[in-house]
Amino acid sequence: FTMNTYLFVYDLVQFCGHSWIFTNMIIRFMTFGKDSLADTFHSIGLVMRLCQLLSVLEILHILTGIDKSRLLPRFLQITERIIVLFVVINSQEEVQGKYVVCVLFFLWNLLDVVRYTYNMLARMGIYYLPLTWLNFSLCIPLYPLSVLAKGFAICVSLPYFESFGTYSIKLPFPFSFSIYFPYVLKMYLLVLFGGMCFIIQNLFSERTAHLGTGNIKKK
Repeated sequence: FTMNTYLFVYDLVQFCGHSWIFTNMIIRFMTFGKDSLADTFHSIGLVMRLCQLLSVLEILHILTGIDKSRLLPRFLQITERIIVLFVVINSQEEVQGKYVVCVLFFLWNLLDVVRYTYNMLARMGIYYLPLTWLNFSLCIPLYPLSVLAKGFAICVSLPYFESFGTYSIKLPFPFSFSIYFPYVLKMYLLVLFGGMCFIIQNLFSERTAHLGTGNIKKK
């Protein structure tokens, strides 16, 4: 049992989870049409949360050196999802039925099904040019779209955080100041879109490193 075997099993588990979510979304939409969109979170939210929690291990993989990916871009991508999914969507039931949640889940899972498929094959030393091209090209247009969806989800949630006071706290004496959570989310929007520029630059660098002029870079 080697680290490469462990990483393959990890990628396989994530592939199964995201494939189940993606397939479930497609089948539900084909069966129920637009009515399925509002119920997306309640039907697949549990598996989605499990997959995103499991993705935190990827940060540990990089820190321990068993994964050679760059830490900061992967850290930003994972924390973005964790914050939007658990802090914004999961905490506000009114947001869970919005169409933007379905759009966001669709983009996340489309990217992850491709990524984990590529990773699994790469662990075995198998590289298919079409899959490699798709893995390092699809994320370039879809990642900015997912960031826009995250930003829209945050904006939609703001009235509910303001009405219910979720996560807003008033510290007692001697501190005597309040933390108004909608302001925190508005500041996070700036971080979200600032980080997007950095991650897109990294995605282009990875694409160039692996595809170059059209040849696969085998490690």
